[in-house]
Amino acid sequence: MTAAFNPAEMIGTWVAAILTLAMFSFLYKDNPVFKVGESVFLGVALAYGMVLAYYDTVYPQIVQKFTGDDAAHGVMLIFTPIIPMVLGIFILLRLIPRLGWLSRISFAVFIGGYSGIAVPSVIAGTLLPQLTDTMRPFGPGWVGWVTQLILVIGVFATLLFFFFSLEHRGTVGRISRVGVFFIMVAMGASFGNTVMARVSLLIGRFQFLYYDWIQHAILHRS
Repeated sequence: MTAAFNPAEMIGTWVAAILTLAMFSFLYKDNPVFKVGESVFLGVALAYGMVLAYYDTVYPQIVQKFTGDDAAHGVMLIFTPIIPMVLGIFILLRLIPRLGWLSRISFAVFIGGYSGIAVPSVIAGTLLPQLTDTMRPFGPGWVGWVTQLILVIGVFATLLFFFFSLEHRGTVGRISRVGVFFIMVAMGASFGNTVMARVSLLIGRFQFLYYDWIQHAILHRS
């Protein structure tokens, strides 16, 4: 069945397909075609990120605070748009060597504030659930017993591996090596999850090249 011809859609599909093939050309070797595609991707991503940051952050959080219906006044005008705006300008001053030291103030506020927000989140989202799962009663059934036993041994051995106040010799060393095994299993699972995500992106690109480019744009089939 012949698909309806849309010039704008066809041009976009051809551009995307050419850039995709340019990225795949790196599998052969580093070449000028890949460098052009890489530069285009970085430029478009940077421009898109800047526009997104303006309309999602700068405009609602700064511009509308001065001009919008919810314009801030008094103390709120100082703390909501002005201070963040000044701190953002300080970061840009890294481009000026004489004033670059002002960016340290912004980074200190950002890192300190982010740490203050992240630490409780990590405790509530990671540490406490881990403690809760570790302290659950054994069972029900032998599967529950084995699962809970492996969990307790893994947590204890892993924590002992990171306990550097004791020299890792003898019994402590043997238990620490068990902890290394659990750490490697966790890292392997995390790496496997990352690989699966990348393979999923690769499959998506192959599907785009076959269905959108070859079938639709070249053969004009729906």
